[in-house]
Amino acid sequence: MVTISLKQAAAGDWRVCRSQITLFSNLQLGAAIKLARVVARDEHQRLGRQVRVEMPGPISTIELARYANDGDESKGDTADTLAA
Repeated sequence: MVTISLKQAAAGDWRVCRSQITLFSNLQLGAAIKLARVVARDEHQRLGRQVRVEMPGPISTIELARYANDGDESKGDTADTLAA
């Protein structure tokens, strides 16, 4: 599974990363979440890979979206049920 993650910089802005590679930086949280979902959805649609979007939470990682393969019970965009 591919993971797109949001990481907060020391200055308080956010980065969108795939593995250890920063794709986008200097974003406000709302924009970072939306952009991460777009990147994940695009990768899933183009390549058929399972992709999830996550960000750090106060206790553990928070999953913001998951795009899974056909036939998988978790298929779909869980992000639609969460406010950005």
